Amino acid sequence: MKPGIHPAYGPVVFRDRAAGFAFLTRSTATSDKTVEWEDGNTYPVIDVEISSASHPFYTGTARVLDTAGRVERFERRYGKREAR
Repeated sequence: MKPGIHPAYGPVVFRDRAAGFAFLTRSTATSDKTVEWEDGNTYPVIDVEISSASHPFYTGTARVLDTAGRVERFERRYGKREAR
C-alpha cells in the first residue's frame, strides 16, 4: 500500500442507543465524541440507529409478509392472467 493516502484505521466504539448495546471494533470512521470503554481506555464513539441488537432480522421479530393473500386479493380485484 502507498503510504500517506489511506485514512487512519483504529479502534472505535459503535453504540446502538435504542438497544443499549455497544461494541469495540476497528474502523476508519471517526468521531469527535468519546467514551470510556470497559478496559479503562477512551475511544471515539459513533452512535448508530440500528445494529444486530435492534434489527428485526437478527432479533427474530421480523414479520413475514402474506404474499399469497396479496396475490389472491390482486387477482380478485383485477382478474387472473390468461395463459398464452
